[in-house]
Amino acid sequence: MVDALGVAVVGFGWMGRVHTQAYARVRHHYPQLALRPELVTVAEEVPGRAEEAAARFGFASAARDWREVAADPRVRAVSITAPNFLHREIGVAMAEAGKHIWIEKPVGLGPGDARAVADAVAGAGVQGAVGFNYRNAPAVEAARELIASGGIGTVTHVRIRLFSDYAAHPEGALTWRYERERGGSGVLGDLASHGADLARFLLGDIASLTADTAVFLPERARPAGATAGHSRATGGELGPVENEDYVSCLLRFASGARGVLEACRVSVGEQNNYGFEVHGTEGAVFWDFRRMNELGVGRGTSYQDQPVSTVYVGPGDGEFGAFQPGAANAMGYDDLKVIEAYRFLRSVAEGVPYGATLEDAVHSAVVLDAMARSAESGAWVTVGGPAAL
Repeated sequence: MVDALGVAVVGFGWMGRVHTQAYARVRHHYPQLALRPELVTVAEEVPGRAEEAAARFGFASAARDWREVAADPRVRAVSITAPNFLHREIGVAMAEAGKHIWIEKPVGLGPGDARAVADAVAGAGVQGAVGFNYRNAPAVEAARELIASGGIGTVTHVRIRLFSDYAAHPEGALTWRYERERGGSGVLGDLASHGADLARFLLGDIASLTADTAVFLPERARPAGATAGHSRATGGELGPVENEDYVSCLLRFASGARGVLEACRVSVGEQNNYGFEVHGTEGAVFWDFRRMNELGVGRGTSYQDQPVSTVYVGPGDGEFGAFQPGAANAMGYDDLKVIEAYRFLRSVAEGVPYGATLEDAVHSAVVLDAMARSAESGAWVTVGGPAAL
């Protein structure tokens, strides 16, 4: 028998829509799932937005205040897709109300916020999932298995890149994303958080690092009204961009491997240029999000002039088989969020965590905090463990 699970979405920008669509699709791809998500309510403070979402996607009710969701006995699980500065308050409140939570990264404004939400989830005995979607790509999971099995020998170095142009236009509105008080960090929390998670997912813990950051567009126009996504604003009062557009970071892993992580939100000419290159003593593996279902793999004993082959992931890799019947059939971004929804709901059904958890968010936040401190001091910084928080 399949049980119904009342779910809610708090914050209905683009990511709130993505979560909602993932709930709608999840049993299409995972009919064996023991829970059937039912869209109970959507909460959004922008006037009219929650009502529009309810009418479009079939939520039973709409609310302006997320506290109504916390108090609603129909709701057993909540997607938190609100701005970063609200993550801690909402996440802790929902967990303490006995709701399972699926929360978007970076989980607050820093490691203290992420730790607080993680502790609330653990203390309440509920499940907590985090939106590190790129680790869910079947090709990324295949790369991790290849690395862990010794398929490219001992890993020597990695390069992880996350370049985008979503903030490159000088008319981009001065939204909460560019303010310390509401957004926290800039490209660190938005893109480098994914990079830190991928680095640990693929290669294990980061021991130390040194980083440099920069702001390339120091002023933006304040928007006249509510915004969604990456809106533009013209003619408004100019205000300062308070967090970084760019970060570059050298990494030393606990394993002895070395790494480079670079991220930028104002990269003109780059659209979602995310990926990694991992090199070992006997080979290498390459992944580019824009060709999400492919890996470049070079392995063998040639060492010099060793060829690289394109490998298409298929039904035996990660969750590919839940979406496509054979290799080289494409999956897309939204499919990664469906995988997240499945793993979250499976965690709720079985009481055992699957996929990225709040502890993974704490690990990422600790690395980002080390990057920020290094950029300020200009020195190498030891990455402390999450238990120290």
